[in-house]
Amino acid sequence: MMLVIDGLFDEGTVTALREAAEGLDFADGAATAGAMARRVKANNQATATPERDALLAKISTTVRAHPVFLSAARPHRISPMIVSRYREGQTCGSHVDDALMGGLRTDLSFTLFLSEPETYRGGALVIEDSFEARAIKLGAGEMILYPSTSLHRVEPVTRGARLAVVGWVQSRVRDAGRREILFDLDRSVAELQAGGADELFDRLAKTRSNLLRMWAEA
Repeated sequence: MMLVIDGLFDEGTVTALREAAEGLDFADGAATAGAMARRVKANNQATATPERDALLAKISTTVRAHPVFLSAARPHRISPMIVSRYREGQTCGSHVDDALMGGLRTDLSFTLFLSEPETYRGGALVIEDSFEARAIKLGAGEMILYPSTSLHRVEPVTRGARLAVVGWVQSRVRDAGRREILFDLDRSVAELQAGGADELFDRLAKTRSNLLRMWAEA
């Protein structure tokens, strides 16, 4: 399941995050890339500074509290996030993310776009599934959450600069199909609760809890 998550930040906060990211120090992104990505990655990554850490702490706190992210990802652990920058001529070729990163199993990947799409040309995130390759270029402050098992790439930037924050999730529910069932149940339960359908709400809430009991890893 691929999912776009919006409403993480208001417009003023997104602007402040982007401006903070633009002021960071950057180095070659291939230096910390996984084995597969290192061969095809040509971008820059923010180096460790108090300013970068403060930026990522703010983003991490918001992401970890967002109800749609929590429902879709069922996060057990989230990797340290990376501030990524692609400038003119930079790209990342097709690859799949490493299965293990610092002891974390990568079930889901996410990209939070910081740059407005009209400020740069190219730079779409292209994710392949069993039907087609989907090109994704979201507005500033929007996030794409997608399976780490997918082949994906970033198309070359031909003008401007593309700033984004990327990270990985180890879910409490390893199986993607089961996560999608639980996500659908969450939405159904929320709609029923809002409509006051008590008996059906109770049954679905019970089903959701029992499926989590069967599938979740502590």
